Amino acid sequence: MAEPEMDGTALTAVADSPARGEAAPDGSDITVRDRLDQNFWARSEPRPRPADARGDSGRGENGRGENGRGENGRGDSGRAENGRGENGRGENGRGENGRGDHGRPESGRGENGRGDNGRAENGRGENGRTEKIGSDPMDHPPADGVLVRVRTLLPEFTGALQRVAEQVLTDPAAASRATIVELAERSGTSPATVTRFCRALGFDGYADLRLGIAAETGRARSAGWTVDIGREIQPNDPLERVLGQIMASDTRAMHDTASLLDLGEVERAAVAIAAAPRVNIFGASGSALVGEEMQFSLHRIGIPVWAWTDVHNGLASAALSRPGDVALGISHTGETGETIELLAEASSRGATTIALTSFPRSPLAELADIVLITATQATTFRPDALSARHPQLVVLDLLYVAVAQRTHERSHAAFQRTAQAVHGHKAAKDA
Repeated sequence: MAEPEMDGTALTAVADSPARGEAAPDGSDITVRDRLDQNFWARSEPRPRPADARGDSGRGENGRGENGRGENGRGDSGRAENGRGENGRGENGRGENGRGDHGRPESGRGENGRGDNGRAENGRGENGRTEKIGSDPMDHPPADGVLVRVRTLLPEFTGALQRVAEQVLTDPAAASRATIVELAERSGTSPATVTRFCRALGFDGYADLRLGIAAETGRARSAGWTVDIGREIQPNDPLERVLGQIMASDTRAMHDTASLLDLGEVERAAVAIAAAPRVNIFGASGSALVGEEMQFSLHRIGIPVWAWTDVHNGLASAALSRPGDVALGISHTGETGETIELLAEASSRGATTIALTSFPRSPLAELADIVLITATQATTFRPDALSARHPQLVVLDLLYVAVAQRTHERSHAAFQRTAQAVHGHKAAKDA
């Protein structure tokens, strides 16, 4: 049972969450993903149920009959014991970390996709799109970058889970040495909450989390930097120290991004862009600047690309999208409403959609066909949104080079022509 939080609600760890649209057994728990969805997407009202009970084809003991629910669950065609049957989910919701035959396979998504009636290998099923996203990097135990994962999921945690996450980030070395009881006491929670925290990160238990943190702190020491460097800049720090902190935090963020980035996703994005008749890039504020930089790069090698910062013009362009076109949405949080709206419009017209974000479970990432993940290292005067800029540019530089590689002859010729065109505008050299 989920531990009560300070505000009287409880947050169920992702691994233990009820299915989307279902109430938890105690009627109080909701999933992180549902909370995000409620902010941006209207949810359809549940169908009303008749007040009277049903017989064999209605409700049985506290549930439905053979064609409905069994004892507190559903029958063979519905839910099994507190879960779903063969055409639904396994015991207590999902099967073995996934869904059944008509949902997700055992490890969540299928071979870089989803099950028979969902998304196919590297794409969607017959009624969907091809070349869909690979596995969510948060669906599997982290082989590297444990603290990166904690920072990535921190905005999704509330109450007790958030306190555990903050304690781990505040002193990772101490967390790697602490027992589960000690970490619970330091964070003002309970061992059960720490266990839920571990499962939300993809670990089987606390021992695996400790090993992961210990390995990461060891790598940080051998690399010559401290864990979570860059968070302690003070108002009176000399510029020399500030420069060192910014350099260290940006370098660490780019290293963390390299550990999170799925190169298979970059490959799929490059293939889609190289073949696209039209590429739209959407972003707001700082993300708009990053998008314009990507537009300049792709334009020089002959890719038909537009970066939109005005919502109305962006919507008009998105509405004219066709299958084969590509739409790239950039948002550090993945929650920028305008960017989500623009990407959704392009998606509805058949365009292949790409999300560049630091949060793989954000609404923007859920909407996109291809997801590219970045990491951040915030400092006192440089919040996450600003510190995300360099990792975003690294990923987009990689994507640009990958596109150029796949269109080498065309790109080389285009780059030479554009270079010659602007050459005359350079300052004349002394004779």
